Amino acid sequence: MDANPDTFETRLKNNARDIEALLDALLSPSALSDEIARPETLRDAMHYAVLNGGKRLRPFLVVESAALLGGDAEAALRVGAALECVHCYSLVHDDLPAMDDDDLRRGKPTVHIKFDEATAILAGDSLLTYAFDIIAAPETTLPDTSKASLVLALARAAGLGGMAGGQALDLAAEKQAPDESGIIRLQAMKTGALIRFACEAGAVISASPPEDRRRLRAFGEKIGLAFQLADDILDLTSDAATMGKATGKDAARGKGTLVALRGMEWAETQLREHVRDAEALLAPYGARASILTSAAHFIADRKS
Repeated sequence: MDANPDTFETRLKNNARDIEALLDALLSPSALSDEIARPETLRDAMHYAVLNGGKRLRPFLVVESAALLGGDAEAALRVGAALECVHCYSLVHDDLPAMDDDDLRRGKPTVHIKFDEATAILAGDSLLTYAFDIIAAPETTLPDTSKASLVLALARAAGLGGMAGGQALDLAAEKQAPDESGIIRLQAMKTGALIRFACEAGAVISASPPEDRRRLRAFGEKIGLAFQLADDILDLTSDAATMGKATGKDAARGKGTLVALRGMEWAETQLREHVRDAEALLAPYGARASILTSAAHFIADRKS
């Protein structure tokens, strides 16, 4: 018998199943209207990149933030799939030899190992582009103003002033470790920006008042900080078998992290403070926000 459908664990699992089914359909071999063809190897690499496991946390946050505010569930799922394409593109490129040079991702060979480096670059490029296609497509049944708002917010979160810029700062940190404020800025861009978008997107999908958008955006910022702190702790305390990727690489490369700078005890205390702040932001929604509150705790307590 299935678990209670209203528990966090079940909803996270069900969302991952739904997102993966949608991504599989979106990355079918059949060309869309106005596409000329879908080259087999490139499509296979994109499919491999997005369907090689993972918790699907970012699309889950989109779907649950939209559900909290009464947004359209199917539209939220498609926006979540678009966000997952951006996230997976970033992983493909981060793993490249010129970037983090990783051979494993989620316990499997990275895309450039499974295929080749050029194909991995093109797969990442194509996933990033496809994300905006998914949002703008007629199948995403939202008003054009909402689609434009989502496209703008995702572009800002993913680009120069967000995730890509954060990755550039992360590479620079290998040569000169940033101070505490620099580390916070780097992490807010590289990791936090997409998580912030995931939560804020729910308010856009549901056409909620500006206060809801500000509140969910702030919630996303808090859990984004918690996610990165938890990741830095795991990088020092876990192993590759558990994490599905190499660990200890930040320390080996001399990259500054808040854990290295302030210590494990401080980091664990700060992690709990971020979760408490996140809970406080959701308090006006009462019991309706229980799933998102559970997500904040899950992010802080995760083991991989």
